[in-house]
Amino acid sequence: MSTTAQNLTLLTDLYELTMMQGYFKNPVQETVIFDAFYRSNPCGNGFAIAAGLDQVIDYIKNLHFAKEDVDYLRSLQIFDEDFLNYLENFHFTGDIYAIPEGTVVFPREPLVKVIAPIMEAQLVETAILTIINHQSLIATKAARVVNAARGDGIMEFGLRRAQGPDAGTYGARAAMIGGCIGTSNVLTGKMFDVPVLGTHAHSWIMSFPDEYTAFKTYAELYPDACTLLVDTYDTLKSGVPNAIRVFREMKEAGKLNGRYGIRLDSGDLAYMSKEARKMLDAAGFEDAVIAASSDLDEYLIDSLKSQGAKITSWGVGTNLITSKDCPAFGGVYKLAAVKTGEGDFVPKIKLSENTEKITNPGNKTVYRIYEKENGKLKADLICLVDDQLDESKDLTIFDPLETWKKTHLKGGTYTLRELMVPVFKNGECVYTSPSVMDIRKYCMEEQNTLWDETRRLVNPHEVYVDLSDRLYRMKTDLLNQMHPGD
Repeated sequence: MSTTAQNLTLLTDLYELTMMQGYFKNPVQETVIFDAFYRSNPCGNGFAIAAGLDQVIDYIKNLHFAKEDVDYLRSLQIFDEDFLNYLENFHFTGDIYAIPEGTVVFPREPLVKVIAPIMEAQLVETAILTIINHQSLIATKAARVVNAARGDGIMEFGLRRAQGPDAGTYGARAAMIGGCIGTSNVLTGKMFDVPVLGTHAHSWIMSFPDEYTAFKTYAELYPDACTLLVDTYDTLKSGVPNAIRVFREMKEAGKLNGRYGIRLDSGDLAYMSKEARKMLDAAGFEDAVIAASSDLDEYLIDSLKSQGAKITSWGVGTNLITSKDCPAFGGVYKLAAVKTGEGDFVPKIKLSENTEKITNPGNKTVYRIYEKENGKLKADLICLVDDQLDESKDLTIFDPLETWKKTHLKGGTYTLRELMVPVFKNGECVYTSPSVMDIRKYCMEEQNTLWDETRRLVNPHEVYVDLSDRLYRMKTDLLNQMHPGD
């Protein structure tokens, strides 16, 4: 939860407001359903991590048009006074359902579902997407980096390379959800009560008469967390020997009681870490940590681990906080159903020449299917909210595009979990977000339900996301109605 509530009501695309005025002038639909989802996993990953829901909650809670907001919209000279008067008393009155933060998610399943009067549902589109897209992207990237480190700690160090303060702050939050052990971003630490980590820069070394004096001074200041940057001048001939000298003096003085070690920020990290490890061990400092930074990403970390690098702590900055190789998540927000008056929801579908862009209609939820014997994730099933599922009965699931691909599950061999939870009911928040560290723990547990093949960095196994029989028939019927044939 942020420390200061923000009114982000105008954080929207202009066409959301022009459509709102159109609906205001032509009141046809009463309540609609929109789904926010994405079409393909980012970074070539086998899954994504849902993140950003707490900020969506903040946004909805503080959604209102202040006087200065209305005055600004009036100055654009495209909105009528009766619509502007309506905005002065605007607030969100609908329902929102979502998949909790930290959950492993897959393409095409709704991450957020908005059920509200169409003007309200239309307005919140842009903000929901920018929040969910950004944090889910960075959380997913962080999970990849953490997986590549094979149990070593990953520190998020990217603030200075982030695309601005918000991206750096909320990106660090998402990186913590994805599995990082801490961040260099102090504001993120304050706002979200997560560990903050860091050492010193090369400038610290250069500001002293010599490297040894710089190390000694730093060690005296921070004896319980003393990680020394050893590559300012000559890593193996100067940096590591001077660090060993300081560690020895600290040990003799009885001050070497906390976490200590060295950091490498340049050069051949595999070779340097191996040689540094030999030197540290020979000097009796077998428990000294060797940390590394230097434009790391999941592929470089994986390569260094394969080369036998003696690094056990990794600081990852630019490539993580910007998700440099995949800079966008690609989430979309599509109309799924419309209700006029007191009637039932009428399903809506978007067609496209691209099969993957055809939407799933209706009022939906998502069930996760686990193998009962081992707790591993079998598949996800997008259903209509009133579908009846029974774990004791046989279940057949099938690929909604290649329908001949089927899996038969015997009753009693699988378990089900509904993923979507109520977040807002009638405009009131009914959900309490866990702490970031609790979400991080849940996220790690979620990833442990995946098979190793799905967590591969390259060519991961695809987890099936299927449609229930009733949803599949609804979708097929709508497609046939729109294209009845000759």
